[in-house]
Amino acid sequence: MSVIDKLKQESNFTETEQRIAEYILDNQLDMAKITVQDLAKRAYSSHSAVIRLTKKLGFSGFKDFRVVLVKEVQDNQHVISNVNANFPFTATDSAFEIAKNMADLSIESIQKTADKLDKHNLEKVAKILIKSKRIFLFGTGDSQIRARSFQNKFNKIDRYPIVAGEYGEGSWHSLNLDKNDSGVFISYSGRSHEFVQYLNYLKHENRDTILITGDTDSEMAKLSKYVIEVPQTEYNFVKVGTFASQLSFEYVLDTLFAIIYESEYTKNLVDIMKKEKITNKNFDN
Repeated sequence: MSVIDKLKQESNFTETEQRIAEYILDNQLDMAKITVQDLAKRAYSSHSAVIRLTKKLGFSGFKDFRVVLVKEVQDNQHVISNVNANFPFTATDSAFEIAKNMADLSIESIQKTADKLDKHNLEKVAKILIKSKRIFLFGTGDSQIRARSFQNKFNKIDRYPIVAGEYGEGSWHSLNLDKNDSGVFISYSGRSHEFVQYLNYLKHENRDTILITGDTDSEMAKLSKYVIEVPQTEYNFVKVGTFASQLSFEYVLDTLFAIIYESEYTKNLVDIMKKEKITNKNFDN
């Protein structure tokens, strides 16, 4: 979860900490130069209160907090609108306004996800998937649809990932996942009790597990060997739909597939051209 989102949620903040968080959110562009003493004074708090807040957010101190916050603020400068990911349209919006908001939300979701990607982590995950004998995909609801889309793309390069929880067989698939396989978990909240159980077992067995999530502090994230973070802009329940999160998941999975395809680009291209000729010759279109 981003620092800005954590500040907005005000999870377990005292009244003083809420005041500091609100000042930071209202003055994000000023945070690059502000000192801890200045912040304490402007938020009518104290030096120690600021430090307590930064530690509550998971940082060792104010300097570490400010570095991450400033980077987030800079990354967000490209944002083209303020579309609410939970309610991207209102009861009075016209059809055109809704269309524009949905377009803006799509663009922003993908751009924010791209900004969060870690090059080295992405390459490591892709290499794990390339060498895997079998890839097991764990996801529920809309996330399982993303898993199916990912599975379908692999068919084009003669590989067949398994959607693990499709028929309630997730536990068996996790038990069958061996040292040559990998498990990809897709969970926005990272709080699936069922998946936590699977990951506990797979961690104990030292299996390669990959989690794509919006919460890198979740129990699932702690149990996974590799974690790819997507922006956490949606509430768990109060929202129209899972637009932003699913766009982020689709983008990450498409990117991983593209990297894997590129690793044997010529071979895959020759193979698909060969099969296209056979299809045109032997099958009706």
